[in-house]
Parts: sequence; C-alpha cells; structure tokens
Amino acid sequence: MSVEWKGVFPAVTTQIREDMSVDLSDTQRVVDDLIRDGVTGVIALGTVGENNSFDYDEKVEVLTAIVEAVDGRVPVITGVSEYDTRRAVRYAQAAEKAGADGLMLLPPMVYVPKPHELVAHFKGVAEQVGLPIMLYNNPPAYRTLIDNDVLAALVDVANIVAVKESAPDTRRFTDVKTAFGDRYVLFAGLDDVALEGLYLGAQGWVSGLTNAFPRESVELVNAFARGDHAKAMEIYRWFMPLLHLDAEHDLVQSIKLAEQVMGRGSERVLPPRYPLIGERRAEVIAMVEKAAATRPTLTAAEPALASG
Repeated sequence: MSVEWKGVFPAVTTQIREDMSVDLSDTQRVVDDLIRDGVTGVIALGTVGENNSFDYDEKVEVLTAIVEAVDGRVPVITGVSEYDTRRAVRYAQAAEKAGADGLMLLPPMVYVPKPHELVAHFKGVAEQVGLPIMLYNNPPAYRTLIDNDVLAALVDVANIVAVKESAPDTRRFTDVKTAFGDRYVLFAGLDDVALEGLYLGAQGWVSGLTNAFPRESVELVNAFARGDHAKAMEIYRWFMPLLHLDAEHDLVQSIKLAEQVMGRGSERVLPPRYPLIGERRAEVIAMVEKAAATRPTLTAAEPALASG
C-alpha cells in the first residue's frame, strides 16, 4: 500500500467551550483555516488534540466533524490512542467508517508492552482495518520504543506504511532509512528537530506549533523542498524558541495558548490539564508576541511539499 503523505500535517487542536463541551463548529473553523493557509494534511485527535481526554463517542464526533470540514482537500489522519488492542480496534474501525484517510497508531497507554506484545498490538489493529497506518514513536512520552526490530517484524503488514518519529535522537531517521530504505514513509514528529528530520529523509512534519504559525511552517518545508536552505534555516531559527515548547510537559496548553494569542483558537483545555498561569503563561505569551513581531518574509502560501 502506498500513500502520498508529505509536507506539513498539523496535529490540530480540539476546541472546547466554556462549559467544557466540545465545540465542533469552531474545531471545523480551525481546521479550515489551516488548510487555507497551505497545510497538506491534518492529524485529528493526536496529543495536541487531547485524544485521551475524550470518550469514544466524543472522539467519533470530533473526527466526523473534521472529515466533514476537510471535504477531501487533504488527508485526515486520526490518532488511535487507547489502553488496549480491543479498544484501539473499535475506534480504528469507527474512524474508517467516518471517512478518515489514515490512522496514527500509538502504543497502548499505561501498560508498557514488551516488543512482541507491541508488534501484536500493531498487527491486531492493522488486520482489522483497510486504512493506511502511521506508527507514532515517542519513547519519552509513552515509555515505549518502536525500534528497528519492531519495524522489521511489521514489514509484511502492507497497511503499516509510515512512522512519525518523535524520539529526540535524530539518528533514528538514519537508522530507519538504512535498515528499510523507502519501506516506511518517515515524518518528523518533534517540532524542534523538524528540519533535521527533513534533511535525514523525512517526507513531512507532524507539527504542533503550526497551529499558531501555519504559513511559516509551510514555507519552511517548501524552502527545504526547493533547495533554498538559507530560507529554511532562517525560518527555523526564528521559530525555534516556540518549537521548543513542543518538547515540554505542558505542550498542549502552550500550543493552545499560542493559537489563542494569534487569534486562531481558544486556550481552553480539558481537565486534568488547565490553562497556563503566572510566570509560565506570561513567558509563553511574550515568546509568541515576539515571534509575531519578527515574522520572516514569506512567498505566497502554497501546499508544503517535502522532497521524498
């Protein structure tokens, strides 16, 4: 199974009302604005989308609303983040029925599986759906490493097609490329090593801070793709103080606050998360305002395409 996934895929936020209910219409607006600004795909209900804060029915409602808003303009990939394989299969099948174009499949939550259990989990989901699957490797957050032995055991699973690499060690990109060539499409998944990931073979970037600065994110990837490395580096250096937020414990609150400062969405989050307060809140606002005041000059927005 092959996919044409490349460019900038923001992990979109899920908008929340004051009464803590899901604001489906505003979530649709946020997604539509991102597509108008040139992103080439969206990740629904990832970490930034607060996947694990919603119950099953809410997840299906959010995904259905996003699929409706996108209306086929770009691929919609949904996070599959569940406690066990049974629940993961249930949601994955619902996502397929709702019209998702792919799945971003995480390891099981809470329990840290042994390698053979992790392989079985991924196969158990993949065998029950026809959608292409991106595996999400983020050992600092989920305490589980999708290493080359695991990927080798999944080579023959045709619909496991991609890996979102969020390990801070950029050697992972080279190790996967060396071992598997083009078998797996690679995406950079940690904002502050995104450009390094592109240089080492990633075809795209699953990004958090794109929610606040989509045009700059698109131009960064476009500049890299056309060989304008000076421009790509200029944007990356300008962006870096904010990109570091994606590696922090309060990344969801920080990204949603940045989105609010830029007039693109609300900072409201679901408990147990709460909006940033005090010095941390002031620090993030100052960072966003400085970035907004010093934005680099961009070419006309166009879809972001990373060289494959």
